Amino acid sequence: MNDYIIYGTLTLFLSILFSMGGAGSGVALIPILNLLGINFTLAKAIGLFAGATTTITSSIMNIKRKVVDYKFVFPIASMMLLFAPVGAYSSRFIDENIVKFLFMIMLFYSATMMMFGKKKALFSIDNIYTLFIVGGVVGFLSGLLGVGGGNILIPILTLLGFAPKKVAVAVSFVVPFSALSSFFTYASYVDLDYTLLFIVALSAIIGGYIGNYMMQFKLEQKHIKKLMALLLYILAFKLLIYFIHQT
Repeated sequence: MNDYIIYGTLTLFLSILFSMGGAGSGVALIPILNLLGINFTLAKAIGLFAGATTTITSSIMNIKRKVVDYKFVFPIASMMLLFAPVGAYSSRFIDENIVKFLFMIMLFYSATMMMFGKKKALFSIDNIYTLFIVGGVVGFLSGLLGVGGGNILIPILTLLGFAPKKVAVAVSFVVPFSALSSFFTYASYVDLDYTLLFIVALSAIIGGYIGNYMMQFKLEQKHIKKLMALLLYILAFKLLIYFIHQT
């Protein structure tokens, strides 16, 4: 029981912090759960479910506000829905250390984009075929790594020249598609702890609401994102130390 309290408290804290920064907490929750002794694949499934429950709320709010550009999000969402389960199923046949190494790279990438990333476009591309390709690639990677894909998708779309506000709305809409489809794929071959799943999901929902409420007080997002980046760097270096000890 004490373990469940610890997992729930950690999820609540991470969900508040990351929702204040406009991101999903799964990218930090998965390695922390794994460090606390939970199987890496199970941690990915739990992280995906927690991320999906919080981002679905944002998606519904954006639909009600009528700010979703369906022509923009459909190619991305459809491909992520198709390829995220492929990535999730593929992780079954790939050595866990390889997946962990890729996850470590993703942590360094996400942390660096949060800490130093300049939101300037390198290209100006407005092509539906590009969106299909981006959705497919990000969907596969997000399924393989067990994340919603927002931390991978946002920098790519921004670099391709899409407006940051448009990207933010699109990502909050498409992430549940990849997260849920990946989760159900992992659930098909992982023994789930449903008590842990419920506690983490509930904590993520509560944390997401608190974080979104706190955003109304106009807190400095750049400071929040630097704190998020620092946490991701710590987790990435923990994994790096693990791999150094393995050699």
